[in-house]
Amino acid sequence: MSGDFDYIIVGAGSAGCVLANRLSANPANRVCLIEAGRHDNNVRIHTPAGTITLYKSKTYSWNFLSAPQKALNNRRLHTPRGKMLGGSSSMNSMIYIRGHASDYDRWAAAGCPGWDWQSVLPYFKKSERNLLGQSTAYHGSNGELHVDQPRDPNPVSRLFVKAAEQVGLRRNDDFNGAELEGCGLYNVTQKDGKRLSSYRAFVQPVLNRPNLTVMTDCAVTSLALEGKRVTGVNITRAGVAQRLVAQREVILAAGSLGSPQLLLASGIGPEDELKQAGIRPLHHLPGVGKNLQDHLDGLITIRSKSASTLGFSLGALPSLLSAPWRYLRGRKGWLTTNYVEAGGFACTPLADTLPDVQFHFVPGYRSHRGRLFEWGHGYAVHTCVLRPKSIGELRLQANGELVIDFNFLAEPEDAKVLVEGLKLARKVLADPLFAPIRGTEMLPGEQVQTDEQLLAYIRENAATVFHPVGTCKMGQDPLSVVGPDLCVHGLEGLRVADASIMPTLVSGNTNAPCIMIGERAADFILGVTAFEEMKRA
Repeated sequence: MSGDFDYIIVGAGSAGCVLANRLSANPANRVCLIEAGRHDNNVRIHTPAGTITLYKSKTYSWNFLSAPQKALNNRRLHTPRGKMLGGSSSMNSMIYIRGHASDYDRWAAAGCPGWDWQSVLPYFKKSERNLLGQSTAYHGSNGELHVDQPRDPNPVSRLFVKAAEQVGLRRNDDFNGAELEGCGLYNVTQKDGKRLSSYRAFVQPVLNRPNLTVMTDCAVTSLALEGKRVTGVNITRAGVAQRLVAQREVILAAGSLGSPQLLLASGIGPEDELKQAGIRPLHHLPGVGKNLQDHLDGLITIRSKSASTLGFSLGALPSLLSAPWRYLRGRKGWLTTNYVEAGGFACTPLADTLPDVQFHFVPGYRSHRGRLFEWGHGYAVHTCVLRPKSIGELRLQANGELVIDFNFLAEPEDAKVLVEGLKLARKVLADPLFAPIRGTEMLPGEQVQTDEQLLAYIRENAATVFHPVGTCKMGQDPLSVVGPDLCVHGLEGLRVADASIMPTLVSGNTNAPCIMIGERAADFILGVTAFEEMKRA
């Protein structure tokens, strides 16, 4: 294998796979896509219900732990990221959400021209193949990413949507249309009832391109710099160290943890912190690793006797035993679930005009003890702070360990919003429509009622929704890492294109926005290339 390419993309996740497809569409571009994890050829990845087995997998997940969270009783939070082709798009819940239009208008107003809603909408539409006949004003029909409805949603998921309507939350059948607010069934990135990761959508169909090289089980240890130009990457594969050369650009798409970690390991970041970590500073960039944001989540879980919910019991044995057959024959039954089939966006009393919490409804029993599987039945609601104000950071220690400090609840307003969100979720579950399957609230528990008690519960039990962003912030202020064209400030031949470039967290799940970022980055790169070729001609 030659170690000489035009473009090297680090990270085969949501954005990186889009970039690999778009850049290699021109046969003249030699493109290398590098993934530190392994191949995705495992049935658990492609079967929707398998997602629950991936988050703590030693094979398919980077099982990071956060730094002790001061406002969460010094607990360290499990922070999984995808460790296979497709990255986290190969282990997430497959929910297709873009966020609110104002999220992107806020980016533009913060010094990122060209990233407003009207500018990014065409890129969302470009990659989408909407199978639901939703409005063409908001949706695309010719892209590689199939967007569909759940194949066989549990009846209790529909019950949640109806109960939400009963308590005053409107129904929303398209969270990616004119309005975000409301409750409904989530659209999912699936094809023929199977997960459609970014790798399966954008790269696997074009593997026959001779100018595209995909490398798995390949660790990028650092960037190669000549002065202020990045010329390639240093890798280790099968115990062998090698340097790959990028004639044009290296693009970091390793995610909000991986991309800043690689920059720091390469001597690019806050000079004083690099010295403390024993790394020789090569380029002072104080914003690397700063601006970490994520959605903080609180759980309400109910134990019920109803076998209509997902669960393990003697009564559920027939549906459990028939699940593989039903799935193989017609993509029906238990194995089609992504566990968070329904949900939505709502305004608590603390909201202005925009939703400030998001619900993920689970039509099955979520263990109150944190177990992967629990005997019995029930249902649960995850509620997250949609627009958090608390900001954290990443750092490298002298031993090379990545310190992930979300700094959750540093801003008291976030705690107040989550308390109100849990109360609203409880209100939905208290609706009479749930009476036939009503059970015992295991968490927080009926004894937890006051705001102070709910806050204490949050401090002891809240967790991340796995949406880290912002650690290579896009902008033009002193703490920004990349400009609006995603080029790293002060360096040549290097861009970042993943969730880390988000100046602020979007209002919802992050997979679709990352795919849009990949589309946008490819357009920037190909436009520059075309301009350079025009000048040479």
